[in-house]
Amino acid sequence: MSEPTPDGSPPPMASPPPMAAPPPPPVAEATGVRAMLHSTEQTRTYPCASCGGELRFDIVLQKLKCHDCGTVSDVAVDATQVVAERDLRTALAALQSGTIDRASAQAGAEKEIVCQSCGGHTTFVGSVTAERCPYCATPIQRDDVHEAPKRLNVDGVVPFQIDEKKATAAIEQWINSRWFAPTEFKTYNRTGSFSSVYMAYFTYDADTQTHYTGRRGDDHTRTVGSGDNQRTETYTTWRPVSGEVANNFDDIPVFANEGFDRKRIADLEPWPTATAKPYSPEYVAGHLCRTYDLDVEDCLGEATGKMETVIDQTIRHDIGGDHQDINSKQTDWRTMTYKHLLLPIWLLAVIYQERPFRVYINGVTGEVHGDRPWSKVKIIIAAVIAAVLIITLFVLYQKSKT
Repeated sequence: MSEPTPDGSPPPMASPPPMAAPPPPPVAEATGVRAMLHSTEQTRTYPCASCGGELRFDIVLQKLKCHDCGTVSDVAVDATQVVAERDLRTALAALQSGTIDRASAQAGAEKEIVCQSCGGHTTFVGSVTAERCPYCATPIQRDDVHEAPKRLNVDGVVPFQIDEKKATAAIEQWINSRWFAPTEFKTYNRTGSFSSVYMAYFTYDADTQTHYTGRRGDDHTRTVGSGDNQRTETYTTWRPVSGEVANNFDDIPVFANEGFDRKRIADLEPWPTATAKPYSPEYVAGHLCRTYDLDVEDCLGEATGKMETVIDQTIRHDIGGDHQDINSKQTDWRTMTYKHLLLPIWLLAVIYQERPFRVYINGVTGEVHGDRPWSKVKIIIAAVIAAVLIITLFVLYQKSKT
């Protein structure tokens, strides 16, 4: 039968029947793993094959689990795959040539996604790549980021080991130990947002050989003066030195996201990067995730700064003596490699008196660091009590003397 024209009338009889239009692309397609890819939105979800609910990465089980019916399945990974290190100089050349886009050119992008479960609209902002639908809580992952051809691929992920129950206990212990935190701040479980987030990191490896020149100082003592004026003096003798030291650096981590307290994040180290698994988006299912805001070149300066500090320590140890001066050094950066990893952090965000406060928990070790407000009332009360105690002790001391 002939197709109607756009206004609904039949086509002219003399016209040949139009060819059949190709079928539209499927809204979603199943893959060999649990993911359901939504081609129209370039997203993926993880519907449960048993009940239609959503699979999430269960931290306790270290497997995918449906929290509706309890169905459990292993995370699909290639047992022969390893977390490979990539040549750093090759990546830097790709960034400089434009083969790989710089992070600064990708920052700030927004993408609106239509949830394929409820039809609600979710906006992915900046480097967020995994989110939950605000209307039905379906975990949604952007499928066009981590393996995009002009981005640095994710090489591995360190899965969460601290589940929500343990993270909650850790955060409560940390908050309750802040004596001068306002009581209202301690009601974070009613006023704050508590989320599990995979953050972006680059880790760096390097073999270095450093030639140095400097001075070694050795302390000596001598007795001077006589009689009541006799005393011992310490003096230092210096001599020039030179030499070479070798250093091997493995997995120096640098946080690759912006908008967070980098000092607090750094306090979460060390990270057990040796336990990293080859990247699979199934580890992220049900959790939030961010891609990098700073690329491998942006983070390199911080990594080499950490290495330079260790190289200086090695040189001073090689010089020996009681004092060391480093006059010059020349480092040959030999093999240099990197990995792009996703590392797990529990993030507490609380708005108190219109100011944001964030607390971070290492999702593997449970280490807690963050910011908190100070209660002026509690500080004043503590100061008054301290003053009363001092006055009381002074009065008692005076009475004991009479």
